Amino acid sequence: MKHPEDVIRSAEELRWQLPQNLHDRIAESIYGEAARIASRSIRRNGSSRRLVWQQKLDRILTHPWTAFPIMVLVLGVILWLTIVGANVPSGMLATLLVDQGHALLSGWFAAAGAPVWLKGLLVDGMYLATAWVIAVMLPPMAIFFPCFTLLEDFGFLPRVAFNLDRVFQKAGAHGKQALTMAMGLGCNAAGVVATRIIDSPRERLIAILTNNFSLCNGRWPTQILMAGVFIGTLAPKGWGGSIAALSVLVVALLGFGFALLTSWLLARTLLRGEATSFSLELPPYRPPNFWKTLYTSLIDRTLIVLWRAVVFALPAGAAIWLCANVSIGGQSAAAWFVQFADPLAWVMGLTGVILLAYIVAIPANEIVVPTILMLTVLVTGASGGAGAGVMFETDDESVRAILTAGGWTTLTAVCLMLFSLCHNPCSTTIYTIYKETRSFKWTTVSVVMPLAIGFVLCSTVAAVWRWLA
Repeated sequence: MKHPEDVIRSAEELRWQLPQNLHDRIAESIYGEAARIASRSIRRNGSSRRLVWQQKLDRILTHPWTAFPIMVLVLGVILWLTIVGANVPSGMLATLLVDQGHALLSGWFAAAGAPVWLKGLLVDGMYLATAWVIAVMLPPMAIFFPCFTLLEDFGFLPRVAFNLDRVFQKAGAHGKQALTMAMGLGCNAAGVVATRIIDSPRERLIAILTNNFSLCNGRWPTQILMAGVFIGTLAPKGWGGSIAALSVLVVALLGFGFALLTSWLLARTLLRGEATSFSLELPPYRPPNFWKTLYTSLIDRTLIVLWRAVVFALPAGAAIWLCANVSIGGQSAAAWFVQFADPLAWVMGLTGVILLAYIVAIPANEIVVPTILMLTVLVTGASGGAGAGVMFETDDESVRAILTAGGWTTLTAVCLMLFSLCHNPCSTTIYTIYKETRSFKWTTVSVVMPLAIGFVLCSTVAAVWRWLA
């Protein structure tokens, strides 16, 4: 008779000899055999046309050769709708809140005889930054979130999770992380909250820490502007727009790759453990309830996330104005920091203005571009803007002239696009991560990890670029 320890040792050896995904294979075999038995034994009447149509559509949306191109195409269409569709309402809100609202409030403060510094801090700083966040952030979210929810109701997103499950499982993550990353394309804070659909605490934490690699709508303006002003101009005439759009899509897909890579590293270092399987029952395709979806998306997602961004944008506006107007030794605090940060920024292919813009714009990525323009005008003395610390908007040609005067090159634009992908989350997302994890440790990791990757990536690209030049 065998000793109990020998039995335990034999069982452990046998467990290690079995394939890691044995339970998945068994489940797939059972479901596959059940489907074959059902197809031979069950006769369907009445709704057979609808069932046949759904089966044909599933063969396309879940086939390895067609599923991934379709997913990229659908993502591209939604992004295109979001970017193009948001231009008009964003412009209307900018005219109402930034142009007319700023002028109206400035007139009121002047008529009331308020001190110049008070008007600058409250109107030029806090109000203008908040107005920019609303004008830039609200229209894309109001388009992206309903589109996302409509695809979810239709039954497309469960197929996305099904297709990406094996990819994420190989990285040690959970298949549902694909859904949370998609949500992060609208807002990373919303993507972090969406990780609640993952039952495993370990895999949910991985999804939270890597969601920042999904380009949120606050970072799309930076990507689009850099691609249009610098990358698109390198293409032959007539191809500039296509090349610019392609470069933005490449950066978005690069973010997906970084999410997989960091998930793989976390699953094998700080968050070791076996990837859990999840049974995903593909729901039938059904027409979504448009009005209910629209209401839910606007109230439960758009307005809540926008409110958080506004709360953090108010102090950010004050910080921007103070940096530009508080003098130290005859120079503004912004000019001092830019001179101090320029050597480090040069290594990364950036400028000190960019690093300062990302520091003061931590509360909201939406104000990065106007902050960069405002600081560049302030530091270089170029023409443009409405005063120190006052954000403004201008056309692409003027933007290129202002940035070129600030020492920008194509390398600066490329590294800024990469750094926009790999940098710390905004304060809204950081706060949301803490609320979801209740851990200062993992909140710190979520901030430091993308910054480290961004520094290494930008420094490597800058070094190779200069060596080839």
